[in-house]
Amino acid sequence: MSIRLLFAIALVAGRLFSAAVAGAEAEPPIVVWISLDGVRHDALAIEGLPALQRIARQGAAAEALLPVFPSSTFANHVAQATGTHADRHGVVGNRFLDPELGYFDYGNDARFLEAEPIWAAAERQGVRAATFFWVGSETDWRGVGASFRRAPFQGGLPERVKVDQILAWLDLPEAERPRLIMSWWHGADRAGHRSGPGTPEVAAQLRQQDEQLLRVLEGIDARGLWGRITLIVSSDHGMISADRLLDAGSLLRKAGLPGRVIHGTSVAHVHLRDPSQVDEALAAFAGIEGLTAWRTEELPEALRYRHPTRVGQIVLLAEPPLRLGGSRRRTQALLEKVFGKARGGAHGYDPAKYEEMHAILLSMGRGVAAGTRLGRSRAIDLAPSVAALLGIDPPASSEGEIIPGLGAPLSEPRGATSAP
Repeated sequence: MSIRLLFAIALVAGRLFSAAVAGAEAEPPIVVWISLDGVRHDALAIEGLPALQRIARQGAAAEALLPVFPSSTFANHVAQATGTHADRHGVVGNRFLDPELGYFDYGNDARFLEAEPIWAAAERQGVRAATFFWVGSETDWRGVGASFRRAPFQGGLPERVKVDQILAWLDLPEAERPRLIMSWWHGADRAGHRSGPGTPEVAAQLRQQDEQLLRVLEGIDARGLWGRITLIVSSDHGMISADRLLDAGSLLRKAGLPGRVIHGTSVAHVHLRDPSQVDEALAAFAGIEGLTAWRTEELPEALRYRHPTRVGQIVLLAEPPLRLGGSRRRTQALLEKVFGKARGGAHGYDPAKYEEMHAILLSMGRGVAAGTRLGRSRAIDLAPSVAALLGIDPPASSEGEIIPGLGAPLSEPRGATSAP
Protein backbone atom coordinates (compact mmCIF):
# COMPACT_ATOMS: atom_id res chain seq x y z
CA MET A 1 0.00 0.00 0.00
CA SER A 2 1.46 3.35 -1.05
CA ILE A 3 2.18 6.19 1.35
CA ARG A 4 -0.23 8.36 -0.64
CA LEU A 5 -3.05 5.85 -0.13
CA LEU A 6 -2.29 5.53 3.56
CA PHE A 7 -2.39 9.29 3.91
CA ALA A 8 -5.73 9.45 2.10
CA ILE A 9 -7.23 6.77 4.37
CA ALA A 10 -5.94 8.54 7.46
CA LEU A 11 -7.35 11.84 6.24
CA VAL A 12 -10.81 10.36 5.65
CA ALA A 13 -10.75 8.58 9.01
CA GLY A 14 -9.76 11.80 10.75
CA ARG A 15 -12.58 13.69 9.11
CA LEU A 16 -15.09 11.02 10.07
CA PHE A 17 -13.85 11.09 13.68
CA SER A 18 -14.03 14.89 13.78
CA ALA A 19 -17.54 14.80 12.40
CA ALA A 20 -18.57 12.26 15.04
CA VAL A 21 -17.10 14.36 17.84
CA ALA A 22 -18.72 17.47 16.45
CA GLY A 23 -22.04 15.66 16.30
CA ALA A 24 -21.73 14.57 19.92
CA GLU A 25 -20.79 18.07 21.01
CA ALA A 26 -23.67 19.50 19.00
CA GLU A 27 -26.16 17.58 21.13
CA PRO A 28 -27.40 20.19 23.60
CA PRO A 29 -26.75 19.53 27.31
CA ILE A 30 -29.48 18.60 29.78
CA VAL A 31 -29.65 19.28 33.53
CA VAL A 32 -31.87 17.20 35.83
CA TRP A 33 -32.07 18.84 39.26
CA ILE A 34 -33.73 17.07 42.20
CA SER A 35 -34.22 18.65 45.61
CA LEU A 36 -34.50 16.35 48.65
CA ASP A 37 -36.24 18.40 51.34
CA GLY A 38 -34.63 18.56 54.78
CA VAL A 39 -31.62 16.31 54.16
CA ARG A 40 -28.75 17.33 56.41
CA HIS A 41 -25.16 17.57 55.18
CA ASP A 42 -24.07 14.42 57.05
CA ALA A 43 -26.78 12.17 55.56
CA LEU A 44 -24.32 10.24 53.36
CA ALA A 45 -23.09 8.48 56.50
CA ILE A 46 -26.41 6.61 56.64
CA GLU A 47 -26.15 3.03 55.42
CA GLY A 48 -28.31 1.69 52.62
CA LEU A 49 -28.28 4.64 50.20
CA PRO A 50 -26.84 3.10 47.00
CA ALA A 51 -28.04 5.87 44.66
CA LEU A 52 -26.56 8.73 46.66
CA GLN A 53 -23.38 6.76 47.25
CA ARG A 54 -23.04 6.06 43.51
CA ILE A 55 -23.41 9.75 42.67
CA ALA A 56 -20.76 10.66 45.25
CA ARG A 57 -18.44 7.94 43.95
CA GLN A 58 -18.88 8.49 40.21
CA GLY A 59 -19.42 12.23 40.39
CA ALA A 60 -19.06 15.08 42.84
CA ALA A 61 -20.07 15.71 46.45
CA ALA A 62 -19.88 18.85 48.55
CA GLU A 63 -18.74 18.95 52.13
CA ALA A 64 -21.91 20.96 52.71
CA LEU A 65 -24.34 23.26 50.95
CA LEU A 66 -24.88 26.48 52.92
CA PRO A 67 -28.48 27.74 52.86
CA VAL A 68 -29.47 31.38 52.92
CA PHE A 69 -31.18 32.78 55.99
CA PRO A 70 -33.73 31.72 57.05
CA SER A 71 -32.84 28.09 56.42
CA SER A 72 -36.44 27.24 55.54
CA THR A 73 -37.90 25.40 52.57
CA PHE A 74 -39.46 28.21 50.59
CA ALA A 75 -36.75 30.83 51.10
CA ASN A 76 -34.06 28.39 50.01
CA HIS A 77 -35.77 26.79 47.04
CA VAL A 78 -36.22 30.29 45.67
CA ALA A 79 -32.63 31.23 46.61
CA GLN A 80 -31.29 28.20 44.75
CA ALA A 81 -33.41 28.98 41.69
CA THR A 82 -32.68 32.71 41.58
CA GLY A 83 -29.11 32.83 42.87
CA THR A 84 -29.84 35.48 45.49
CA HIS A 85 -30.89 36.06 49.10
CA ALA A 86 -34.29 36.53 50.73
CA ASP A 87 -33.96 40.31 50.95
CA ARG A 88 -33.74 40.37 47.17
CA HIS A 89 -35.86 37.45 45.94
CA GLY A 90 -38.62 38.34 48.39
CA VAL A 91 -39.72 34.93 49.68
CA VAL A 92 -38.73 35.60 53.28
CA GLY A 93 -40.21 32.40 54.72
CA ASN A 94 -42.85 29.74 54.33
CA ARG A 95 -45.39 32.32 55.53
CA PHE A 96 -45.30 36.09 55.31
CA LEU A 97 -47.46 39.11 54.55
CA ASP A 98 -47.10 41.33 51.49
CA PRO A 99 -48.95 44.67 51.69
CA GLU A 100 -50.18 44.41 48.09
CA LEU A 101 -50.34 40.71 47.24
CA GLY A 102 -51.63 39.60 50.63
CA TYR A 103 -50.80 36.58 52.75
CA PHE A 104 -48.27 34.05 51.45
CA ASP A 105 -48.93 30.68 53.09
CA TYR A 106 -46.79 27.90 51.60
CA GLY A 107 -47.75 29.35 48.23
CA ASN A 108 -46.62 28.74 44.66
CA ASP A 109 -47.68 31.96 42.96
CA ALA A 110 -44.71 33.32 41.02
CA ARG A 111 -45.93 36.90 41.58
CA PHE A 112 -44.31 36.71 45.02
CA LEU A 113 -40.87 36.08 43.46
CA GLU A 114 -39.04 39.38 43.06
CA ALA A 115 -36.06 37.83 41.24
CA GLU A 116 -35.96 35.82 38.03
CA PRO A 117 -35.89 32.03 38.58
CA ILE A 118 -33.64 29.76 36.52
CA TRP A 119 -36.52 28.17 34.58
CA ALA A 120 -37.68 31.60 33.41
CA ALA A 121 -34.09 32.58 32.54
CA ALA A 122 -33.75 29.37 30.51
CA GLU A 123 -37.02 29.87 28.64
CA ARG A 124 -36.12 33.50 27.97
CA GLN A 125 -32.93 32.26 26.30
CA GLY A 126 -34.61 29.59 24.20
CA VAL A 127 -34.05 26.57 26.50
CA ARG A 128 -37.14 24.55 27.36
CA ALA A 129 -37.67 23.91 31.07
CA ALA A 130 -39.84 21.49 33.06
CA THR A 131 -40.77 21.76 36.74
CA PHE A 132 -42.45 19.29 39.03
CA PHE A 133 -43.31 21.01 42.33
CA TRP A 134 -40.61 23.64 42.74
CA VAL A 135 -41.53 26.73 44.75
CA GLY A 136 -42.89 29.47 42.51
CA SER A 137 -42.97 27.40 39.33
CA GLU A 138 -46.71 26.82 39.01
CA THR A 139 -47.49 30.16 37.37
CA ASP A 140 -45.65 32.37 34.90
CA TRP A 141 -43.04 34.75 36.24
CA ARG A 142 -43.63 38.13 34.60
CA GLY A 143 -45.06 36.44 31.55
CA VAL A 144 -42.51 33.64 31.26
CA GLY A 145 -42.97 30.11 32.58
CA ALA A 146 -41.68 26.59 32.15
CA SER A 147 -42.83 24.81 29.00
CA PHE A 148 -43.80 21.82 31.13
CA ARG A 149 -44.96 22.08 34.75
CA ARG A 150 -46.93 19.99 37.19
CA ALA A 151 -49.63 21.87 39.09
CA PRO A 152 -51.27 22.24 41.50
CA PHE A 153 -49.02 21.08 44.31
CA GLN A 154 -50.01 17.76 45.91
CA GLY A 155 -48.06 17.03 49.07
CA GLY A 156 -49.02 13.37 49.15
CA LEU A 157 -47.91 12.56 45.61
CA PRO A 158 -45.27 9.79 45.76
CA GLU A 159 -41.84 10.18 44.23
CA ARG A 160 -42.38 7.27 41.83
CA VAL A 161 -44.84 9.50 39.94
CA LYS A 162 -42.18 12.20 39.68
CA VAL A 163 -39.61 9.70 38.41
CA ASP A 164 -42.04 8.45 35.78
CA GLN A 165 -42.59 12.02 34.60
CA ILE A 166 -38.88 12.91 34.57
CA LEU A 167 -38.12 9.88 32.40
CA ALA A 168 -41.11 10.63 30.17
CA TRP A 169 -39.77 14.15 29.61
CA LEU A 170 -36.39 12.67 28.67
CA ASP A 171 -38.14 10.42 26.16
CA LEU A 172 -39.68 13.30 24.24
CA PRO A 173 -38.41 14.02 20.71
CA GLU A 174 -35.35 16.24 20.61
CA ALA A 175 -37.28 19.28 19.43
CA GLU A 176 -39.74 19.00 22.35
CA ARG A 177 -37.55 17.68 25.16
CA PRO A 178 -36.87 20.08 28.05
CA ARG A 179 -33.19 20.65 28.77
CA LEU A 180 -33.76 21.83 32.34
CA ILE A 181 -35.81 19.51 34.57
CA MET A 182 -36.39 20.44 38.23
CA SER A 183 -38.30 18.47 40.85
CA TRP A 184 -38.95 18.82 44.58
CA TRP A 185 -39.01 15.59 46.62
CA HIS A 186 -40.01 14.95 50.24
CA GLY A 187 -36.48 14.05 51.31
CA ALA A 188 -36.22 13.49 55.07
CA ASP A 189 -38.07 16.61 56.19
CA ARG A 190 -41.20 15.01 57.57
CA ALA A 191 -39.36 12.38 59.59
CA GLY A 192 -36.88 14.98 60.82
CA HIS A 193 -39.65 17.18 62.17
CA ARG A 194 -41.48 14.30 63.81
CA SER A 195 -38.65 12.33 65.36
CA GLY A 196 -35.63 14.61 65.25
CA PRO A 197 -32.40 14.45 63.26
CA GLY A 198 -30.24 11.34 63.20
CA THR A 199 -33.09 8.99 64.13
CA PRO A 200 -34.01 5.64 62.55
CA GLU A 201 -37.14 7.26 61.15
CA VAL A 202 -35.05 9.74 59.19
CA ALA A 203 -32.86 6.95 57.83
CA ALA A 204 -35.91 4.92 56.80
CA GLN A 205 -37.51 7.83 54.94
CA LEU A 206 -34.26 8.67 53.17
CA ARG A 207 -33.83 5.06 52.05
CA GLN A 208 -37.27 5.22 50.44
CA GLN A 209 -36.22 8.36 48.61
CA ASP A 210 -32.98 6.70 47.53
CA GLU A 211 -34.92 3.83 45.96
CA GLN A 212 -36.64 6.28 43.62
CA LEU A 213 -33.42 8.15 42.95
CA LEU A 214 -31.93 4.83 41.88
CA ARG A 215 -34.71 4.57 39.30
CA VAL A 216 -33.60 7.92 37.88
CA LEU A 217 -30.00 6.70 37.60
CA GLU A 218 -31.04 3.44 35.98
CA GLY A 219 -33.35 5.31 33.61
CA ILE A 220 -30.50 7.52 32.43
CA ASP A 221 -28.28 4.43 32.16
CA ALA A 222 -30.82 2.68 29.95
CA ARG A 223 -31.17 5.70 27.68
CA GLY A 224 -27.42 6.19 27.30
CA LEU A 225 -27.71 9.89 28.12
CA TRP A 226 -24.88 10.43 30.58
CA GLY A 227 -22.82 12.14 27.88
CA ARG A 228 -25.45 14.88 27.77
CA ILE A 229 -27.03 14.92 31.24
CA THR A 230 -25.76 16.50 34.43
CA LEU A 231 -27.73 15.24 37.43
CA ILE A 232 -27.79 17.49 40.48
CA VAL A 233 -29.14 16.38 43.86
CA SER A 234 -29.38 19.04 46.53
CA SER A 235 -31.35 19.84 49.66
CA ASP A 236 -32.69 23.07 51.06
CA HIS A 237 -31.68 22.84 54.71
CA GLY A 238 -30.69 20.53 57.53
CA MET A 239 -32.32 19.81 60.88
CA ILE A 240 -31.61 20.35 64.58
CA SER A 241 -33.34 19.22 67.77
CA ALA A 242 -35.58 21.89 69.30
CA ASP A 243 -38.07 21.24 72.10
CA ARG A 244 -38.82 24.67 73.66
CA LEU A 245 -41.89 26.23 72.07
CA LEU A 246 -42.79 29.93 72.31
CA ASP A 247 -46.00 31.54 71.06
CA ALA A 248 -44.80 35.08 70.32
CA GLY A 249 -48.32 36.18 69.45
CA SER A 250 -49.48 35.50 72.99
CA LEU A 251 -46.77 37.82 74.33
CA LEU A 252 -48.03 40.61 72.08
CA ARG A 253 -51.61 40.05 73.24
CA LYS A 254 -50.60 40.03 76.91
CA ALA A 255 -48.93 43.40 76.39
CA GLY A 256 -52.21 44.73 74.98
CA LEU A 257 -50.63 45.67 71.65
CA PRO A 258 -52.87 45.25 68.57
CA GLY A 259 -51.09 43.55 65.72
CA ARG A 260 -50.31 40.31 63.98
CA VAL A 261 -47.44 37.86 64.46
CA ILE A 262 -46.57 35.54 61.58
CA HIS A 263 -44.54 32.63 62.89
CA GLY A 264 -41.81 30.64 61.29
CA THR A 265 -39.87 28.09 63.30
CA SER A 266 -36.89 30.34 63.94
CA VAL A 267 -38.27 33.70 62.78
CA ALA A 268 -41.44 35.63 63.53
CA HIS A 269 -42.62 38.84 61.85
CA VAL A 270 -44.43 41.34 64.08
CA HIS A 271 -46.83 43.62 62.21
CA LEU A 272 -48.12 46.28 64.60
CA ARG A 273 -51.34 48.10 63.92
CA ASP A 274 -49.74 51.22 65.35
CA PRO A 275 -46.08 51.45 64.24
CA SER A 276 -45.40 53.99 66.97
CA GLN A 277 -45.66 51.16 69.54
CA VAL A 278 -42.44 49.48 68.43
CA ASP A 279 -40.63 50.29 71.68
CA GLU A 280 -43.47 48.78 73.75
CA ALA A 281 -43.45 45.66 71.60
CA LEU A 282 -39.69 45.27 71.91
CA ALA A 283 -40.08 45.43 75.69
CA ALA A 284 -42.72 42.67 75.52
CA PHE A 285 -40.21 40.32 73.91
CA ALA A 286 -37.24 41.26 76.09
CA GLY A 287 -35.60 38.94 78.59
CA ILE A 288 -36.67 35.65 77.00
CA GLU A 289 -33.83 33.13 76.80
CA GLY A 290 -32.92 32.29 73.23
CA LEU A 291 -35.01 35.09 71.69
CA THR A 292 -33.79 38.34 70.14
CA ALA A 293 -36.11 41.08 68.89
CA TRP A 294 -34.85 43.43 66.18
CA ARG A 295 -36.24 46.48 64.48
CA THR A 296 -36.21 45.52 60.82
CA GLU A 297 -33.81 48.30 59.88
CA GLU A 298 -31.38 47.13 62.58
CA LEU A 299 -31.20 43.48 61.54
CA PRO A 300 -27.61 42.27 61.07
CA GLU A 301 -26.57 42.92 57.49
CA ALA A 302 -24.98 39.48 57.22
CA LEU A 303 -28.41 37.85 57.41
CA ARG A 304 -29.52 39.53 54.16
CA TYR A 305 -33.02 39.79 55.60
CA ARG A 306 -33.91 43.49 55.56
CA HIS A 307 -36.76 43.22 53.11
CA PRO A 308 -38.53 46.60 52.96
CA THR A 309 -42.16 45.41 53.14
CA ARG A 310 -42.47 41.73 54.08
CA VAL A 311 -40.94 41.29 57.53
CA GLY A 312 -42.96 43.65 59.74
CA GLN A 313 -41.68 46.40 62.00
CA ILE A 314 -40.04 43.85 64.32
CA VAL A 315 -38.33 40.55 63.52
CA LEU A 316 -37.94 37.91 66.22
CA LEU A 317 -35.02 35.50 65.93
CA ALA A 318 -34.90 32.30 67.95
CA GLU A 319 -31.88 30.17 68.85
CA PRO A 320 -32.23 26.41 69.29
CA PRO A 321 -33.58 24.65 71.27
CA LEU A 322 -36.20 27.43 71.21
CA ARG A 323 -38.70 27.28 68.39
CA LEU A 324 -41.51 29.68 67.56
CA GLY A 325 -45.11 28.79 66.83
CA GLY A 326 -48.76 29.41 67.57
CA SER A 327 -51.18 27.58 69.84
CA ARG A 328 -51.67 24.65 67.45
CA ARG A 329 -47.96 23.88 67.52
CA ARG A 330 -47.96 24.29 71.31
CA THR A 331 -50.74 21.71 71.64
CA GLN A 332 -48.96 19.30 69.34
CA ALA A 333 -45.74 19.67 71.32
CA LEU A 334 -47.56 18.96 74.58
CA LEU A 335 -49.18 15.84 73.12
CA GLU A 336 -45.82 14.57 71.97
CA LYS A 337 -44.41 15.04 75.46
CA VAL A 338 -47.39 13.29 77.06
CA PHE A 339 -47.16 10.30 74.75
CA GLY A 340 -43.41 10.06 75.07
CA LYS A 341 -42.50 10.65 71.45
CA ALA A 342 -38.94 11.56 70.56
CA ARG A 343 -37.98 15.21 70.50
CA GLY A 344 -38.76 16.72 67.12
CA GLY A 345 -36.50 18.59 64.76
CA ALA A 346 -36.58 22.12 63.43
CA HIS A 347 -34.74 24.38 61.00
CA GLY A 348 -34.71 27.96 59.82
CA TYR A 349 -31.86 29.05 62.10
CA ASP A 350 -28.82 31.03 60.99
CA PRO A 351 -26.65 28.69 58.86
CA ALA A 352 -23.58 30.80 59.66
CA LYS A 353 -23.97 29.74 63.32
CA TYR A 354 -25.35 26.21 63.08
CA GLU A 355 -23.80 23.55 60.87
CA GLU A 356 -26.88 21.43 61.51
CA MET A 357 -28.66 23.73 59.04
CA HIS A 358 -26.27 22.80 56.23
CA ALA A 359 -27.58 20.72 53.35
CA ILE A 360 -26.29 18.26 50.74
CA LEU A 361 -25.07 18.79 47.18
CA LEU A 362 -24.08 16.00 44.79
CA SER A 363 -23.72 15.83 41.03
CA MET A 364 -22.91 13.30 38.33
CA GLY A 365 -22.69 13.15 34.55
CA ARG A 366 -21.66 15.60 31.87
CA GLY A 367 -18.97 18.03 33.01
CA VAL A 368 -18.47 16.38 36.41
CA ALA A 369 -15.32 14.36 37.03
CA ALA A 370 -15.54 11.27 39.23
CA GLY A 371 -14.38 11.87 42.77
CA THR A 372 -14.70 15.66 42.61
CA ARG A 373 -15.08 17.41 45.95
CA LEU A 374 -17.07 20.63 45.83
CA GLY A 375 -16.07 21.96 49.25
CA ARG A 376 -18.54 24.19 51.07
CA SER A 377 -20.83 25.57 48.39
CA ARG A 378 -23.60 28.12 48.74
CA ALA A 379 -27.26 27.83 47.81
CA ILE A 380 -27.01 30.98 45.69
CA ASP A 381 -24.24 29.37 43.60
CA LEU A 382 -26.52 26.69 42.16
CA ALA A 383 -28.42 28.86 39.66
CA PRO A 384 -25.31 30.26 37.93
CA SER A 385 -23.72 26.78 37.94
CA VAL A 386 -26.78 25.24 36.28
CA ALA A 387 -26.81 28.09 33.77
CA ALA A 388 -23.15 27.42 32.95
CA LEU A 389 -23.88 23.73 32.42
CA LEU A 390 -26.69 24.67 30.03
CA GLY A 391 -24.58 27.26 28.24
CA ILE A 392 -26.86 30.18 29.11
CA ASP A 393 -26.61 33.33 31.19
CA PRO A 394 -27.63 33.08 34.87
CA PRO A 395 -30.89 34.59 36.15
CA ALA A 396 -30.93 38.37 35.98
CA SER A 397 -30.59 39.04 39.73
CA SER A 398 -28.17 36.22 40.50
CA GLU A 399 -25.36 37.06 42.91
CA GLY A 400 -23.84 33.58 43.01
CA GLU A 401 -20.68 32.21 41.44
CA ILE A 402 -20.12 29.13 39.33
CA ILE A 403 -19.08 26.25 41.59
CA PRO A 404 -15.68 24.88 40.55
CA GLY A 405 -16.20 21.29 39.45
CA LEU A 406 -19.84 21.97 38.64
CA GLY A 407 -19.84 24.08 35.53
CA ALA A 408 -16.30 25.43 36.03
CA PRO A 409 -12.83 23.88 36.31
CA LEU A 410 -11.53 23.19 39.80
CA SER A 411 -8.44 25.23 38.97
CA GLU A 412 -10.40 28.48 38.88
CA PRO A 413 -10.01 30.74 41.94
CA ARG A 414 -13.09 31.15 44.02
CA GLY A 415 -14.04 33.16 47.09
CA ALA A 416 -17.45 31.61 47.71
CA THR A 417 -16.64 29.06 50.38
CA SER A 418 -17.49 31.19 53.40
CA ALA A 419 -20.85 31.22 55.12
CA PRO A 420 -23.49 33.54 53.67
